[in-house]
Amino acid sequence: MEYRIELERMEFRAYHGCYELERKVGNRFTVDLELTAELGRVAADDDVGQAVNYLLVYETVREEMRRTQHTIERVAENIIGALYGRFGGELRHVRCRVSKLAPPLGGKLGRVSVVLER
Repeated sequence: MEYRIELERMEFRAYHGCYELERKVGNRFTVDLELTAELGRVAADDDVGQAVNYLLVYETVREEMRRTQHTIERVAENIIGALYGRFGGELRHVRCRVSKLAPPLGGKLGRVSVVLER
């Protein structure tokens, strides 16, 4: 049996962007994750040690958000790769949305997002 963990609207100040100014002054970003993992005996044993620990998931995302990239596509790919690297065979599927809030596009826009799944 599988279960799903969702971490929504994690917000970070980061320095991703294709323009040098974006990488210098930074911007606000949000990350939404949906992780599917094997349930195993987590619920039956009530043992967090057997679960995908969402504190560690958050720390993994925070670490990846600190690595400056040119595209949010790359940021999302890095997050997914780091999660699979950290949690190995426990994960079955990851869906990651990275959003840049108020992107500098010359007009009013709430956010631009990319969604990657693996």
